[in-house]
Amino acid sequence: MPGNPRVMCGLPRYSCANLAWFSRRLWYFLSVRRWDTFNDVYAAIARSVEPKVDVDAVTFARTRLGFEPDEKQAEVLASDAKRGILNCSRQWGKSTVTAAKAIHRAYTRPGALVLVASPSERQSAEFLRKASELVRRLGVKPRGDGDNAISLALPNGSRIVGLPGREATVRGFSAVSMILIDEASRVPDELYRALRPMLAVGDGDLWMMSTPCGQRGFFYQTWTGALGNGEEWMKVCVQATDCPRISASFLDRERGTMTAAEFAQEYMGEFHGDGTEYFDRQLIEEAIDLSIPELNIPGRR
Repeated sequence: MPGNPRVMCGLPRYSCANLAWFSRRLWYFLSVRRWDTFNDVYAAIARSVEPKVDVDAVTFARTRLGFEPDEKQAEVLASDAKRGILNCSRQWGKSTVTAAKAIHRAYTRPGALVLVASPSERQSAEFLRKASELVRRLGVKPRGDGDNAISLALPNGSRIVGLPGREATVRGFSAVSMILIDEASRVPDELYRALRPMLAVGDGDLWMMSTPCGQRGFFYQTWTGALGNGEEWMKVCVQATDCPRISASFLDRERGTMTAAEFAQEYMGEFHGDGTEYFDRQLIEEAIDLSIPELNIPGRR
């Protein structure tokens, strides 16, 4: 048989002694179950032989994916929070750590569906490329799910699907196990509102990660608690000065190429306006007292 039989079809590594058993299972699904496509047979057999993986996400990342997280990244991986928001410096590794989190979810929960949203289709594809590189380290050949152009299907029937940045074309998914929103500060509010109901049936998790981009949008409102549900979110902020992979000399050079507000947003996790406001948004919000009842002015509708 050409090639290495232990990695055939992208299945996990099994000994040659299991090949006869594998063949009997293939015959069973083809002749008894009479399913129409080999993809269905492939996924069903893989689910039946996939060893149970019961390992925490940090250990999984280190031992199976070859990814050594720093302290904050390990905190994100280990968290079982249903809602998480990462407000972190550029180049901290937001996409890499959440890609590892997505793969752990998909690999350890057969049939799980993970969705990845971002401002554009290209950015979603880049996230899936990183995820595919990590999946190869599991001994699994990356392949699509056959339905979505930007997708990654695992042998246990789980899928990771990348979405375009348009609200009109993302609807239709249900029972989603996890939604990741990359560069969330630049994702339209309409897309965010279209994604949230997909978590309802499966009671799935929602994580968003980004650098700030002005004092507006759902990412800013979630971080500041303006939506009134701040207590349900796990919040992680990492400044560039706290990232061991970013040197002080690099940051000194960057400070000389941009305004203080731009540097604060890109590298320090601070939200700033675009300079066109008469009053700072935080000042306005602090002046609002929602406990004061609305004035009832006669004749006003």
